[in-house]
Amino acid sequence: MGPEILRDVSFHLPERSFQFLSGPSGAGKTTLLRLLFMSLKPTRGLITIFGKDRSAITRTELPLLRRNIGVVFQDFRLLDHLTTYENVALPLRVRGREESTYRSDVIELLKWVGLGERMHVLPPILSGGEKQRAAIARALIEQPRILLADEPTGNVDPQLARRLLRLLIELNRLGTAVLIATHDLGLMDQVDARRMVLSGGRLEIYD
Repeated sequence: MGPEILRDVSFHLPERSFQFLSGPSGAGKTTLLRLLFMSLKPTRGLITIFGKDRSAITRTELPLLRRNIGVVFQDFRLLDHLTTYENVALPLRVRGREESTYRSDVIELLKWVGLGERMHVLPPILSGGEKQRAAIARALIEQPRILLADEPTGNVDPQLARRLLRLLIELNRLGTAVLIATHDLGLMDQVDARRMVLSGGRLEIYD
């Protein structure tokens, strides 16, 4: 099956915690996030998510559990034919919710991330930073217990990176556990948080 990307990795993400995941390119950061989001199964070992053994989670249970996990992807993954508002509302629309039940929540969230004036704009018109904030809003719309962010400041300038970091810190204060995968040492130096470092397939933790 090829070489193992991760080996003997063991850690726990406490509720309401805030941590960084770092390491060189190819170390396995994105793979680890995919394992946590349950889009990838481990070839060996045990993953327990919300008290459930990953290997025992059924296809029916999987989407229900994933609603508790928000993901901000490196490439945003916004749909270009939908407005900012529609992209953020999409997870609720897919679940069959009536717009009248979530419209005010989506608008309030867009204002919180600083996109209240851009809610009717299509993604190709948005700047990289605006797309990143839209992706964060979409990840938060279902009020997840965990937010996984893969290089959320990788495509923005330092000033906007600090703003995005403040948003994630505020989210954490509201009760969501946050895990940020990043190469940016300067970003990590701004927060006194646990650092998990991947190297050579192994994980070291610095509290």
